[in-house]
Amino acid sequence: MSRSSRSVRLLAGVVALVAVLVAPTVVAGAAPTGPTGGAAAARWQASHDGPQPYAGVNTTWDVPIRMSDGTVLRANVYRPADARERPTSKKTPVIVTMTPYTKLVTALSAAVIQHPVLEPWLLQIARSINLRGTPIDGINDIAHTIRDGGAKTFAVDFDLVRSGYTQVVVDVRGTGFSQGKWDVFQNREQQDTVEVIDWASRQPWSDGKVGMSGVSYSAINQIQAANKNPKALKAIFPVEPGGDLIRDIVAPGGGLGVGFLPMWLGLVNGTKMIPNVASMLNGTFDWKWLADRISDPLTFYPQLMAALLTPDIPSVPENLKALLEKNSEPRTAWLDRAEKITTPTFIYGGWFDLFTNSEVRMYNKIPLPPGKKQLIMGDGYHLTIGGGQQGRAGTPPRLDVLQKAWFDKWLKGIDNGIDEYGPVQLKQVGDSWITAQQFPRAGMERQRLYLSDRRSGTAPHAVRDGSLSPAAPKSHARLTVSPGLAPMCSRDAAQQFAGALAIFPFCSDDARISERAALSFTTAPLTKARSVSGYANVRLNAVLDATDGYWTATLNDVAPDGTSKVISSGQVMASLRGYDRAASQFAPNGDVIDPVYHLTLSSRQRVAPGRPVAVDIGLLPTEAIVKPGHRLRVDVFAMNFPRALPLRPLLNESGLKPQHIQLDPSRPSFVNLPLSEPIGG
Repeated sequence: MSRSSRSVRLLAGVVALVAVLVAPTVVAGAAPTGPTGGAAAARWQASHDGPQPYAGVNTTWDVPIRMSDGTVLRANVYRPADARERPTSKKTPVIVTMTPYTKLVTALSAAVIQHPVLEPWLLQIARSINLRGTPIDGINDIAHTIRDGGAKTFAVDFDLVRSGYTQVVVDVRGTGFSQGKWDVFQNREQQDTVEVIDWASRQPWSDGKVGMSGVSYSAINQIQAANKNPKALKAIFPVEPGGDLIRDIVAPGGGLGVGFLPMWLGLVNGTKMIPNVASMLNGTFDWKWLADRISDPLTFYPQLMAALLTPDIPSVPENLKALLEKNSEPRTAWLDRAEKITTPTFIYGGWFDLFTNSEVRMYNKIPLPPGKKQLIMGDGYHLTIGGGQQGRAGTPPRLDVLQKAWFDKWLKGIDNGIDEYGPVQLKQVGDSWITAQQFPRAGMERQRLYLSDRRSGTAPHAVRDGSLSPAAPKSHARLTVSPGLAPMCSRDAAQQFAGALAIFPFCSDDARISERAALSFTTAPLTKARSVSGYANVRLNAVLDATDGYWTATLNDVAPDGTSKVISSGQVMASLRGYDRAASQFAPNGDVIDPVYHLTLSSRQRVAPGRPVAVDIGLLPTEAIVKPGHRLRVDVFAMNFPRALPLRPLLNESGLKPQHIQLDPSRPSFVNLPLSEPIGG
């Protein structure tokens, strides 16, 4: 180890020790308190950031792991080592990460963000970036993924390895340097993960206990592995996992997720073609790897193109039909089955993540007591991974700190209090962190607020400025909205692009641009603060001029200065409005509040043009505070591009014709909200 490296580590150790000594509430054995974790969190941070029992990390590259069908996966193995990078002879717990983005990217990321010279420099840059109030304000939170430990949960955390863990990073089948065809979360890939866990538990450097880590894709396959309960798997730490990929990203509300899917498929299909250059130079090149890549260069692109180009339902090809029928392999394989998980699970998600629909739902389904399952929900995007929201005063600890504490508890048996943290930490949208025993939080009351044509005077820029009122309107007005492109500058667009567009706060943090294509309905100013916690649903008495249409709704917090901030959103194709009553949730008055749409061709119900039809638009779960003087608003759109675009057959049927809300006292349109206190009349 270099002198500069030793100096940096000595300084880190001193800082960590001082932090523990001077923390005013640090008492040995004290339980975590509030979102910050109190004295216990100070110990977790000292354990992560302070001196470790091992000085170095030993890396073995491209280790072959043969699957039961003969396919060879490739893994990098990171082991605790001495200063000369000689691995320890002691058996350690193993952390498995399965990635489709090539472990080469993981290795480079880890090397850069944890280099003894580069790491302090990168941290200094990340801490110094302050673009608040500029047109690219959102860069702050992306940059702070390095500062706040989120990036280490994507890469390899060398501090975790040096503390006494072996990490195994594996290219999933058909990606990176692994053989086979990319199976995209389906049954063969899931079996691979279980076999890798078993392999890791039986290696001479393993003590038999396995955990799993990773972000996004590497979080989803943690859930999929845990629902099979392999004997060696003792804990998982999924960061931003999905649980129902059709509803999350493939077809939200029945529309094709065009903002995310082409970009993501291009990324994986592109990186899987990068060859192992070292093997080309030393004569060990894997020719089966090349044959597999040539045979399947563009996985899932045929289905994507069919969804965009097939003109009508009878012409839908079989590969696309498989995504549109309930019992096909992708539909069943892509379900989380979280109700089967008995492995201690710590889920990190966000209210504007790609997988918000699933993160809370999975946590609630896992049949473990609070403590053995934990949930953190921030209000960031998929790319921010805790950026700007953790590791500071009043916030939860950094993700890398929490991850180590979780593994220390369940893989090493260290009684560090992490099981008493939370169990639910929630970032209230636009406000502070809170600790709760459950989500939705207890004590919420359901209330209908009705859509009215009476002008609120707050949204003159909208297609129609209406009101949102506790009293049902008596009007029979018809309100019309047409598909438009204004939602390209919106929080939904930022969410679907994984947060990349959130660097522009005038789009992501203020809906007044997108509202130019919306029917807007706004309450009077609130006289006291209200919490919104849980699921909401917008019921429309809809009329279409075609046999189909695409409805989108958002729930917004409107500040006194007119800023309209989206706190939740949802969408549904009119013909795919049918939902599974057994899986959906309902309010005491019978209103559906969390419709779980069937989203299958067999359940499709074409709309009779000109005739009213009830359409329920389920909004994503949220936790927010609406302050005194602020207003609540519901925006209704006839399109939500690029969040989603109707499948080509449904788009053709809609004809992009105007869509209508028919106000009718006997068939009211309303939003059903979970509020801490009803809004008065």
